[in-house]
Amino acid sequence: MKLIHSYAGGLFLMLCLISVPNHLFAQEKNTVSGKVFDESGQTVPGANVSLTGPDQTVTTDVNGTYLFSNVAAGTYTISATNVGYKSFTKKVTLKEGEAVVENLFLETESQNLKEVVVTGSSSPRSKLESSVAITSMGAKAIEDRAPASTAALLQTIPGFVVEASGGEIGNNLFARGIPSAGAYEYVQIQEDGLPVFEDGALQFANADTFYRLDETVSKMEAVRGGSASIFANNAPGGIINFISKTGQNDFQGRAKFSTSDYGMFRTDLNLSGALIQDKLFFNIGGFYRADNGVRNTGFTANKGGQIKGNLTYKFDDGDYLRVNFKHLDDRNTFYLPIPLKSNNGKIEGIDGFNPNYGTLTSVNFSHLNVPQYGGGTFSADLEDGSHPVINSVGAEFKKKISDKVTFKNAFKQTAIDLNYNAIFPNGGPWTQDAYATGVQNTTAANLDFTYVDNGAAVDPNALIMRADHWYIHKKMNNFANNFSFAFDLDPVKLTAGYYYSNWKSNQYWNWNSYLVGVSDNPRLLNVEDNTTGVNHTWNGVERITWLERDAQTKGVLNDIYADAEIKATENLTFNAGVRYNKDKYSGYRDNARFFAENLGVLDNNTADDAVTTVKGNPYTYWRYDVSELSYTGAANYKFNDNMASYVRYSHGFRSPIEESFYDNAADLSKLENTKVNQLELGYKYSGSFFSVNANVFHMNLKNVAFTDILSDGSSENKFADVNNIGLEVETNARYEIVNLNFTFTVQKPEYDNFTGSNADGSTFDFNGNTARRIPEFFCNLRPEVNITKDFTAYVQFSYYDKKFTNQDNRQVLPAYKEVGAGLNYTYNNLRFAVDASNLFNEIGLTEGDPRQTTSAASDVFMARPILGRAFRFSVTVNF
Repeated sequence: MKLIHSYAGGLFLMLCLISVPNHLFAQEKNTVSGKVFDESGQTVPGANVSLTGPDQTVTTDVNGTYLFSNVAAGTYTISATNVGYKSFTKKVTLKEGEAVVENLFLETESQNLKEVVVTGSSSPRSKLESSVAITSMGAKAIEDRAPASTAALLQTIPGFVVEASGGEIGNNLFARGIPSAGAYEYVQIQEDGLPVFEDGALQFANADTFYRLDETVSKMEAVRGGSASIFANNAPGGIINFISKTGQNDFQGRAKFSTSDYGMFRTDLNLSGALIQDKLFFNIGGFYRADNGVRNTGFTANKGGQIKGNLTYKFDDGDYLRVNFKHLDDRNTFYLPIPLKSNNGKIEGIDGFNPNYGTLTSVNFSHLNVPQYGGGTFSADLEDGSHPVINSVGAEFKKKISDKVTFKNAFKQTAIDLNYNAIFPNGGPWTQDAYATGVQNTTAANLDFTYVDNGAAVDPNALIMRADHWYIHKKMNNFANNFSFAFDLDPVKLTAGYYYSNWKSNQYWNWNSYLVGVSDNPRLLNVEDNTTGVNHTWNGVERITWLERDAQTKGVLNDIYADAEIKATENLTFNAGVRYNKDKYSGYRDNARFFAENLGVLDNNTADDAVTTVKGNPYTYWRYDVSELSYTGAANYKFNDNMASYVRYSHGFRSPIEESFYDNAADLSKLENTKVNQLELGYKYSGSFFSVNANVFHMNLKNVAFTDILSDGSSENKFADVNNIGLEVETNARYEIVNLNFTFTVQKPEYDNFTGSNADGSTFDFNGNTARRIPEFFCNLRPEVNITKDFTAYVQFSYYDKKFTNQDNRQVLPAYKEVGAGLNYTYNNLRFAVDASNLFNEIGLTEGDPRQTTSAASDVFMARPILGRAFRFSVTVNF
C-alpha cells in the first residue's frame, strides 16, 4: 500500500506540473523558431538547438520543432546538434517585434567526433579532442537497443565483459580483463556525475542493484581506463555515467507501455517543461513494472518502480542551480547457476530442468521460518527477492565567478535499505547414493527420501541437491560532495577540486540450506534414516542457520584532484591529471562460532545440530588507512576535423573490498591496494559513411583480490597480479538505408605471482593461466535497415569466446553466440516496437559455480546460462 501511495503521489505531482507552465507563463514575445531536418528531409526529434548571446538551449519536440521566445532584437548564432549527426551553425538576425523562422539541417555522421562529452574530464570537450576511450549513447540509441537491464546495455561497450545472466540486477562487469569476484569492482556507475553508491562492489550490493534505466535518461557515457582514476574513486577500469534529462521552455511528455511473453506489465512516463519561461525548468518521470521473469519462479519475480526528477534554475549568464531526487522501490529475482550436462562438449539441459527457462528459485519454498539459537525464530521471504528501497536527494550549482574562473559544486545524499533473498546452489547435484555416502555417511538403502508437500517417495533415480536461501540485510547511506574551480588561462584550462564522501554499510546474514529435487520449480525433500529413525531435514530444511554474519564497513574519503588541458597548437593538445586520496576505512566483524551450536529444539533431527551464531562472541574492530597518488598524462593530435590519435599513461588503484576487510580483520597487514598501470594508444576517425574508434591497451595489475564465498562459508582470500594486453575496436558504417555497427575486443589477461597453499595444505601454481571468466575475444555486430523512413528492422549478434570458471583453468565454459532482432514503426507521434532476445535459445554459460567445483554426478555440473528467448512489445507516445 505504501508503494501504491508513493507512485500515486508522484503521478499527481506530474499532472500538476503539466497544468502549470503553459497557462501561467506563456507570453507573446519576439521569437526564433523552426524545425530541424536530417539530410533525407525528415524532422529530428530530441536535437539540441542553442542560441548564443545570451546562451539558451532547447530540445526539439516530437515533430522536430524548436522555439526561443522573448528574444531581444539582435544578431545571434544558432546551432543544432544531435548524437550521430554533424553539428549545424548559422547566423540569424531578429528585429524588434519580428518572429523569425529558421529551419536547420543536420547531416548524418556515422559516429560524430564533434559530439561533446563530459565524463572523465574536467570540462566538456568533443570526442575528437578527448584523449580517452569513450562510448556514448543517446536516449534514441538506448531505446533502439531495447536493453532488458542496465547490464544488457553495457554489453554493447567494447572492453567491458558484462554478465547479464542474473536478471535485471546483481550482474557483473569485468573491465579490460581485470578479474574479480564479480560486481562492479573496478568501475564506478554514476548518475549525473556522482556515484549511485560510493563502492559498487559491496557483498550482494552490486552497483546495478541501485540503478534502473527508464525514460528519464538522456544519455550514457562510458570511459574505459584513461582518466577514470582522476575523476572517480576506486575506478581504474572506467566510469559509466548516466545523464538525466532536464527541462526546456516547451512542455514535452513521453509515455510508454511495455508487455512481454513472460507476463510483463510496465508503464513509463517522463514530463518536462518550464515553470518560468527561460528561467525555471523541470523534468520528472519514472516507471512501474511487474513481470514473472524469463525464468519461471512461480511468483511475480520483478515488481516495483521509481520516481525521479529535477528542477533547474538558469541564471542570466547561462549558469544554473539544479536540485534532484530519486525514490526507488523495486523487487527483483536474482538467478544463479543451474544443473546442466555436457554431451560430447555440447551443453544441454538435464531431464526435468529447462536450461533456458528453469531456475532453482521456486514458489514451493518461498517462505522460510526456522528456530534460532537463544530462542525465537528467523523468517525470510524469497518473493521479496533483491529489494532495495532508495531515497536520494542532491543538488548541482555552477556559477561563473569571472571571465576566467568558474565554480561548480554537486552533492548527493543517498539512503538504502536492501533486503536480499536468493537461492544459491550449495552442494550437488547428487545421486541419492552419492548423497547418502558423501553427506550422511551411510547407504541409500538406509535413507527414505520423500516430498515434504505430500509425503510421496522420491524416484530412486532422481537427482537431489542443496538449494540455500541466502538472506542479507544491508542498511547503507552515502553523502558525496564534489566541488571544483575551473580556470580558463588560455591556452591552458586548469581544474582543481576536492571530493568528499562519507559512507556506511551495516549488514546481517542468515543462510539456511534446503534439500530439493533437481527439476524446474523444485520441491522440498525430507530425509529419514530408516534404521535409526533420525531425520536429516526439518520441513525440507537440512541445515538451519549454517552461516550467520554481523558486520559493518565505513569509508571516509578526502580526495583532492587537478586536471590540466594544454592546447599547444591548433592540432596538438596535452592533458595531465593527478588525484591524491586520503581515505579511511573502518568497521567491525563478528567472531561467529561456525557450525558449533546444537539448538536442541528438534527431537531426533540433525537439521539443528550445527548452527552458526554470532551471539555471545565479541566483535573485532578494524581500521585501514589509504594514502595513494593517482596520475595520468596524455597527448592528442588532431590530423583534421575527422581524424585524431592519442597516447595516454595512467596509474590508479583500487582499495581492498568489503570481503577482504572481513576476512582479514584480525590482521590487515596482508592487505594492499590493487595498483593498476595502463598504457593506451587510441585512433579515431569519423566520416559521413564510416567511423572507427580503436584502442590498444596494456594493463599491469598488482595485488588483485579474489574473494568468492565458497560452499562452506569461507572466502577464497587469495591475491595475485594480472597482466593484460588488448585491442578494443568500435566501428560504424552507414550506406543509404543500411547502418552497421561492429565492436570487438581481443585480449590476453594472464596471472602472475599466483602461487601458494590451499586450506587443505595442497599447493597451487596459476602463473600464466588465463584470468577466470574473461574471454580472449568477444564481439557485437548490429546491422540495421531502414525499410522505409518510418519502419526499421535490426539484428543483434553477439559472440563470446571460451573462458574458464576458476583460476586453475580446468573447467571450460564453451564459446557461445546470442542473436536478437527487432522491428519498430513510427506513425506521427507513436512508436511501435517488438524486440526479441536469444532468438535461438542458445545455452551460453557466463559463469560456472564459483562456490562448488565438483559434482558426484559426473555428467552433471552447475553453471549459469544466459536467459532464454524472450519477446517484448512496446508502444510509445510523444506529446
